[in-house]
Amino acid sequence: MLKLYGSTTSPFVRRLRLLLVDHDHEFINMQIFEGADRELLRSLNPTLKIPMLDDDGEVIFDSRVIFRYLSEKLGLTRLSWAQENTLTLIDSVNDALVQALLMKRSDVVADSAKLIFRLQQERIETVFAELEKLAADGEFDQWDYPAICLYCLLDWVLFRELHDVQTYPSLMAFHAKHATKAESLATDPRE
Repeated sequence: MLKLYGSTTSPFVRRLRLLLVDHDHEFINMQIFEGADRELLRSLNPTLKIPMLDDDGEVIFDSRVIFRYLSEKLGLTRLSWAQENTLTLIDSVNDALVQALLMKRSDVVADSAKLIFRLQQERIETVFAELEKLAADGEFDQWDYPAICLYCLLDWVLFRELHDVQTYPSLMAFHAKHATKAESLATDPRE
């Protein structure tokens, strides 16, 4: 049986939970920053990151690689190169915001005069502007993996209050459209 390791609050984990909603699997919710779950993570995954997937002893790291593995295993439709690029956009802004959250939790004060903060903020703004255009052009009209990833990103940003996405009407309309889906509600990190 497939075992997906992660946390209910991770947008990278949630996208895989939504992908697997109609497939038999076990979800192992972990507290990855300390204790027994941290030791389990260390024993299974040298990157010390979630998600990870265990398929009868075959452990796969990283949501992008896990998606590729599941696509082959479950016979899912391959992504086009345009969709791969869209996932890169989503992943890059997601990574930047994860780093912002970790810095905030570590009491690191964001300083726009510092290169790291300036570059991350520029990436966040540029990517959200591009995702807004793609959403307005109907790129996410189908509930496919890129749309699932975008939904998880937006919902997580709103949940964590990491960035003002209210200024992107197409993205907010997309989020509202999918927020009441049964699978969205079942994987809501607020629960």
